[in-house]
Amino acid sequence: MRIQPRLWMGFLIWAGYVVVVFVVSALMGVPYTRIGASAGETWRGAVVDLAVAALLLAVTTSLLGWWRPALFERKRSRHVWPIFVPILMAVVAVVNIVTTDWSKFDASFLFALVALGVLVGFNEELMTRGLVLTAFRSRLREGWAWFLSSVLFGVMHLANAALGAPLGGTLAQVGLAFASGTAFYIVRRVTGSLIWAMLLHGLWDVSVFAVGHAPLGVPFATFLTPVIGILALAVVYWVIAGADEKQDRELAARRAQDGRGPEAPGSGAAVPGSTGSGSV
Repeated sequence: MRIQPRLWMGFLIWAGYVVVVFVVSALMGVPYTRIGASAGETWRGAVVDLAVAALLLAVTTSLLGWWRPALFERKRSRHVWPIFVPILMAVVAVVNIVTTDWSKFDASFLFALVALGVLVGFNEELMTRGLVLTAFRSRLREGWAWFLSSVLFGVMHLANAALGAPLGGTLAQVGLAFASGTAFYIVRRVTGSLIWAMLLHGLWDVSVFAVGHAPLGVPFATFLTPVIGILALAVVYWVIAGADEKQDRELAARRAQDGRGPEAPGSGAAVPGSTGSGSV
């Protein structure tokens, strides 16, 4: 890493991202409630701001030299079974896609929807469960790093109210985002890679926007969203247990001072050739 992570950097990256997305969205002039209503409104209301933010995130990550810790764990969770929650989330997303009337989407609309999914998955995961989590892990124990990064993920959706979304619905979205963000965190910890979380996040948002625009009947699968969130919160403890990047860094520093060198990577290391134990 070119620059060592610091706690305050996580808050700064989060705030910068929210400001950029909000300002560009406001300049586009499309109310939040119109995103997903048509191809043009989706392009202007969601894709443009996310594309700008994606470029800035990529530049920021490169300048910091944080690509590896942002995308990969040093050591995966000892417990694999909590992955059933993200799997359930993926199943619901697929059901949403199957129960969407795709005849109501032209080529431009489909392209806009796919672009939205790709950018949302890349941006929001790299920002919150990538860069912010990396910064928080430099100072906090893993439980706090998960909690605060998930809270920030939820809170950033408050900006939607300022862009035209109803306040009541936005507050509910904040809570659901905190819970669904926990499911994406579980993906990272169990698989050892943020890339799978990006893919699931993108798939989820595409399915929600698609079925919301043109459902074939009542979108019953979407009603499972709160259940998925509750399950994620119920099992997240088991992917946090044993992971403490703050302790890992302190241990590595003490070993270096003692002349023993860094600790050898554990058998569950997610990145071949990485050093140290615990998760990044």
